[in-house]
Amino acid sequence: MVYRNPVTKREQVDTLRATLREAGLRATLSRLAVLRQLGASKTPMSHAEVVDRLAGSGFDRATLYRNLIDLAECGLARRTDVGDHVWRFELVGGEGGHDQEHPHFVCSNCGSVQCLPADSVSIRPSRGAPRALRRKGLAIHVRGLCDNCA
Repeated sequence: MVYRNPVTKREQVDTLRATLREAGLRATLSRLAVLRQLGASKTPMSHAEVVDRLAGSGFDRATLYRNLIDLAECGLARRTDVGDHVWRFELVGGEGGHDQEHPHFVCSNCGSVQCLPADSVSIRPSRGAPRALRRKGLAIHVRGLCDNCA
């Protein structure tokens, strides 16, 4: 038996349009495409990865980059730099998104980035530790070898 998603593609597009409009953004074709890509990805995506996935769709690199920035500025996406000076974007909340800040695992060999569960790393500042460790929004990146490189 084949499982069929009861939500049609049209309903998904309507939901994405409503999400963009609620955030104060116009629901352009390129924004819808970028939002769909971020929602389908299990890991944060760089601008180059979004461009590669949407190749052949007729969207230029600059438009896709502006869309990523717009989504981050209105709170629908989060952008993170894991130390390699490349911004990566991920959906915030909703289906496929993260509701809160969470740590990332970065492979020191291939550079792949994976989301870790929010409770997988805990920080308990000790005496003399910088106050920054007590602030919300602290970015945590764990480095090592991924399963493919180990």
